[in-house]
Amino acid sequence: MIDIQNLSFRYPSHGDIVFREFNMQLETGHIYGLLGPNGAGKSTLLYLMAGLLTPQEGHVLCDGIDVRRRLPATMREVFIVPDEFELPHVSLDDYIRTNSVFYPHFSEDDMHTYLQTFGMTSNVNLGALSLGQRKKIFMSFAMATHTKVLLMDEPTNGLDILGKQQFREFILAGKKADSIFVVSTHQVKDVEQILDHVLMIDHSHVIADVDADDIRVGEALDLEAFYKDLIRKESIYVQE
Repeated sequence: MIDIQNLSFRYPSHGDIVFREFNMQLETGHIYGLLGPNGAGKSTLLYLMAGLLTPQEGHVLCDGIDVRRRLPATMREVFIVPDEFELPHVSLDDYIRTNSVFYPHFSEDDMHTYLQTFGMTSNVNLGALSLGQRKKIFMSFAMATHTKVLLMDEPTNGLDILGKQQFREFILAGKKADSIFVVSTHQVKDVEQILDHVLMIDHSHVIADVDADDIRVGEALDLEAFYKDLIRKESIYVQE
C-alpha cells in the first residue's frame, strides 16, 4: 500500500505551494488513473511517491516505510517512467546489464517478450532511437523489473496507434495482486479501458476517488465525460 499523509510540498525556485496537507491511499492490485487539470501536481506527486522529491512536511509511505529514506529494499520495489527522459548512448544489452542488477525481480526473458510485443529487438543503440522507440524500450524495461509500484507519467506520448494498443495489452498482463500501477495522463482515451480505479486531484484536494466500474455506462468508460462533469460540479475552472 502507498499511504500519503499530510503532504506539503513546494519547489524552492518559486513560492507557489503544490500540495498542502494532502492525503491519499493506494491499495495493491489496482491500475490507477491519476487525472487532473494542468498544474494540479500530478507529475510532482509521482516524483514524491518515487522518493525523487522530498516534501517539506508529511510522508509518503510504501508498505509502511517512508520513501524519503530511499532504502534499497524500498527503491528496488518502485519504478517511475517520467514523461520526458534521456537514455545513454549505449547498446540496449549494456543498459540491461548495468541497470537490471538494482531490481532483483528483473526478468530478461520478460524484457524480450515485451520488446517483441512492441515489434522491437534488443539489438539497438539507445542513442539512435526515436521518441516512440525510446518509450517502448523504457516501458519494456520498467515492466520487466516487476516492481510492486510502477509509476507512469504520460506513458502513451510518442507511441503510434499500434504501440498504444500493445501498451494496454502488456499493462493488463503485468498486473498482479500485490502490484500498484499508477498512470498519469491527459490522453484518457488511450488508457481508460485498462483502469480499474480513478483518482482525480486538484492541488491539495482529491476530488474523485472512485472504482472504474462505478462510473461505467454499460461496458463503456468515458473518462473525458466524467472529468468534464466533475469539473463542472466542483466549479473548478481550468484554462486549457
